[in-house]
Amino acid sequence: MSPLDLPATDQRAASRRTLLLFAGFVTLIGLIVWPSMAGRIQYAKTRAELSAIRDAAAGAELKSVGKLFTTLARVIGPSVVNVTSKRRVHTLADEIAALRGEAMAGATDESVGSGVIVESDGVIITNYHVVSQSEEIDVALADGRRFKAELVGADAATDLAVLRIKATDLPKADWADSDTAEVGEMVWAIGNPFGLDRTITYGIVSAVGRRGVVANPFQEFLQTDASINPGNSGGPLVDVHGHVMGITTAIVGKGFRGIGFAIPSNTARRVCDEIRATGHVERGYLGMALRELPQGAAGPGAVVAAVEPQSPAAQAGVKTGDVVLRFDGEVITEPATLVLLLTRSPVGAAVPVKIIRDGEPMTITVRVGRRPHDT
Repeated sequence: MSPLDLPATDQRAASRRTLLLFAGFVTLIGLIVWPSMAGRIQYAKTRAELSAIRDAAAGAELKSVGKLFTTLARVIGPSVVNVTSKRRVHTLADEIAALRGEAMAGATDESVGSGVIVESDGVIITNYHVVSQSEEIDVALADGRRFKAELVGADAATDLAVLRIKATDLPKADWADSDTAEVGEMVWAIGNPFGLDRTITYGIVSAVGRRGVVANPFQEFLQTDASINPGNSGGPLVDVHGHVMGITTAIVGKGFRGIGFAIPSNTARRVCDEIRATGHVERGYLGMALRELPQGAAGPGAVVAAVEPQSPAAQAGVKTGDVVLRFDGEVITEPATLVLLLTRSPVGAAVPVKIIRDGEPMTITVRVGRRPHDT
């Protein structure tokens, strides 16, 4: 009997076996291939979703950063002022006129800087070098109004001056806490460089506690790479909230090189408050000279090199050779540390000083005196 002559039931059985074999083969192929395909499909879907999320996030971030810049400009801009200092100077022609018995015409010397309103009743802080030796000070506000300013007081040691104008309800800036400033934090400088009103630039805090910028033992600075140019002096350096983190004061070289300095806001605020209260700034005085520990000596501290007779240090019993470890709880890492701490200590305050004498630790109390040349 040929295969063509098989009964119908046998043909159906053969067909089922063929279908089952084919289905098994397809299933086997599916088991081998599908996981890989499914993985690729799922990965492609996930990658597309992630890409969409990143694109959306990037767009939102860019919009957010752009919004931040414009918001900061609107927040701090109205509080920044243009300060013009004027004084009469005598020229060679004036000297010749004087020799002839003629009246001296004189000339007006102007210096231009910036300032920031810190009280709504017209109190402005700026740099001392902007208004030093001035005979007349003009202040221009963001709304176009101009005022003659009174010099309330100045502190050459910190290069700060306080002005007052006869105006009320002014948009004052808020202070930030400069002790919280961190390296890498974004900051913005606002001022009037080259007479360009309320120019805003941005950068980061490059360093904190920078010393030796100027020959001034009473000061530490914030360093920034925000663009600072002539005319920025006295303007604010603000944080991401638009609060004043510092007062811009100096740059390295004659032009901008990415290294600028600002007086920390906590220093500026303290000096401003003292000048408003008394017209000047008092600094603490102990009457002792310090030197660094001998090379190789372990631990922090500074050695007392000399003690002035009848000084607060002498009256407290400080002796030459003592090692000063702490002043009012703060660690003394070098002689300059004590000088800086004294600038923050109220005159007349009784302060604990931890020292080592002949290898023995002890704590003495020193009453902070008033630095003799402060008036």
